[in-house]
Amino acid sequence: MRVTKTEKEILSKYKTVAVVGASPDPERHSNAVMAYLIASGYKVIPINPTVESVLGRKTYPDLPSVPEKIEVVDVFRASDKVMPTVDEAIGIGAKVVWFQEGVINEEAAEKARQAGLIVIMDKCIAKAHAAFTGATH
Repeated sequence: MRVTKTEKEILSKYKTVAVVGASPDPERHSNAVMAYLIASGYKVIPINPTVESVLGRKTYPDLPSVPEKIEVVDVFRASDKVMPTVDEAIGIGAKVVWFQEGVINEEAAEKARQAGLIVIMDKCIAKAHAAFTGATH
């Protein structure tokens, strides 16, 4: 996997990641990505309105409910459902919106860019980190 200069900068500079669509189910990709990011030293905050915790971390119903600064918003949502997450990311002052593999929404991406956010689309943050650092995912 090719990791861009921008992706390397994001993975090096920002350490607080909110995972929107976090799942307690170990069979779900969001769960594996969360576990990988935690093991890699990131502060990971799960966002899911239907569960209380994921991987032992308190879960918040949405981004504005998180009481601390979020730098990267990692999105595990259907492509047609990401605009509210982008609006929240803009509202909380996030630096990056990272749409996971298969999540593609040009309109939402453009809205985030216009608000000054960096957008990565259709790429797994854990795979990018592993490729960048030489770790195994």
